[in-house]
Amino acid sequence: MNKLEMQQCVLGPVYTNCYFLMNKETKELLIADPADQPDKIEAVIQKMGGKPVGILLTHGHYDHIEAVVPLKEKYQVTVYACQKEEEVLADPMKNLTGFHPGGRLSLKADRWLEDLEVFEAAGFSIQMLHTPGHTQGSCCYYLKEENILISGDTLFCGSVGRTDLPTGSTSQIIRSLHRLLESLPEDTQVYPGHESMTTIGYEKRYNPFV
Repeated sequence: MNKLEMQQCVLGPVYTNCYFLMNKETKELLIADPADQPDKIEAVIQKMGGKPVGILLTHGHYDHIEAVVPLKEKYQVTVYACQKEEEVLADPMKNLTGFHPGGRLSLKADRWLEDLEVFEAAGFSIQMLHTPGHTQGSCCYYLKEENILISGDTLFCGSVGRTDLPTGSTSQIIRSLHRLLESLPEDTQVYPGHESMTTIGYEKRYNPFV
């Protein structure tokens, strides 16, 4: 994490982790899964002294996207998401905003990413890993040089995301879990969409879904 300053903010009724990844050299900053409460997100950005340049979406559920529109309008940033999640982000019934008091949302990413695609943002080299199961287009963002994985609701500490929501699949999420644990270094730090961080090595040994 030589040039990465990272902070976490827990937002919303289901305690979603929103992550802030700032390049200490340039102050450019990425926001991962802006759940809601844009004012609280803006306060963290201001405190860090960062300049937002992008939003990383791990999937399209309401509790990970509700602050996207106000943040995009305020900072004019690029929104990144997996190409396979286009349908979920666009459909309020599948992204669950149609059932939520916050209002119906239909979103479209500025940049759709393909599996294993590597892109540059805020001075970081980031690889998108398509990890379906929680939703059909769920993904993780791997920053190899910084040794971190933003895992969204695919991999939790000692668990995996639920699969009973639209486009979810238990068999797919188990395959996605094995893919992550078999391909990434054991010391990779994993930052999930809910609850506490973990490591790939810990999950290899103790995750009951392995």
